[in-house]
Amino acid sequence: MAATCTCPFCGLLCDDVVVTASEAGPVSVSARGCELSRAGFARQSAAGPDSPRVGGSTATFEQAVSAAARILREAVQPLIGGLATDVAGMRAAVELADRCGAVLDHANSAAKFRNLQAFQDRGAITTTLAEVRNRADVLVIVGTDVVSRFPRFFERIAAPRGTLFGLQDSARRSIFVGARPPSDAPGHTDWIACERRELPDVLAALAALTGGVRLDAEQAGSVPIERLRELSRVMQSARYGVLVWAAADLDFAHAELSVEAIHRTLAALSRTTRFSGLPLGGNEADLTADAVLLWQVGFPFRTSFATGRADYDPYLFDAQRLLARHETDALLWVSALSDLPPPSSLDAPLILLAGPNAGAAARADVFFPVATPGIDHGGHLVRTDKVLTMRLAATRASSKTSAAQVLRAICEELR
Repeated sequence: MAATCTCPFCGLLCDDVVVTASEAGPVSVSARGCELSRAGFARQSAAGPDSPRVGGSTATFEQAVSAAARILREAVQPLIGGLATDVAGMRAAVELADRCGAVLDHANSAAKFRNLQAFQDRGAITTTLAEVRNRADVLVIVGTDVVSRFPRFFERIAAPRGTLFGLQDSARRSIFVGARPPSDAPGHTDWIACERRELPDVLAALAALTGGVRLDAEQAGSVPIERLRELSRVMQSARYGVLVWAAADLDFAHAELSVEAIHRTLAALSRTTRFSGLPLGGNEADLTADAVLLWQVGFPFRTSFATGRADYDPYLFDAQRLLARHETDALLWVSALSDLPPPSSLDAPLILLAGPNAGAAARADVFFPVATPGIDHGGHLVRTDKVLTMRLAATRASSKTSAAQVLRAICEELR
């Protein structure tokens, strides 16, 4: 049976994907999908073991819940990580962390903090997908080709067939800084080629030029300053410009300073024209987890409940640091949207909530095969522009247990 649904496998949350599902077989994309959606639906709907395991042996749900609760009860510093789940799953994770005194950190938090630290220092001028679709005549895309992480961005957002105000594809201009433009970039496309390691210098120079600072240098990295002056002039002449980046692709030291340079550029441009930022994220439900934390406790990722209240520290409660320094003695890892692997060097007990065929299932002390929101049950995820929480509908009948149900059961066991 074919149905139109919202795809949960990237932050765009495309709501026009047509899938075909049967009771016994996997879910397949039959129209308007992409490589991520096709792989995601096939992987997450594939048949696999449906019983929990404790110590590698099949167990009942109650036995697995009891074993997981025992690990968390005995831990001095438990960590709840991964956090690739929907709104209900994240709410249950917050409740469990509060109950057992755990640290909460998302697998994508390193990228998230590149934006967050800059936002905290300077604020931000951002826009929405609808505004980009209907108004943007100049797109400047920095450090990413976009489509590797968000395959349908140009098809649905930046180069759609119809717009609200009649903006034609031929009227758009796309300028890529760093990554090579994809074939479906809209309108007239330019490319300012540079290595990723050169982006801090390029972005700092662009911010200075846009702000009216005189630069005597001839190059920023390998990019001629005159080329950046021309880019600055194009940006200043835009009717509605958008500067796009994906923090996950800015994977170099102190990338938050480059994001700050982006915001300095936007602030300078906004004195004379309309120019906004579009930070792309939301994959593995990182923006969903962050949003739930913010409205539940007022802090983002890297928050601890060890003292009986919420404590936020982006350094002390960094999951990667805690694991590298062996400062956690239990890890509960949630991966309901993909096979997101927990750290391979883990030397603490592992409680894993993931799909039935998760690669790390064999090394988990307790393993719960969980349902996928948008396939096995309904749910909600926050879209990349953070202005909409998209509803997910189940695409097939399923008896699988959701991550939220598992987390709440463990929480009840800890009473």
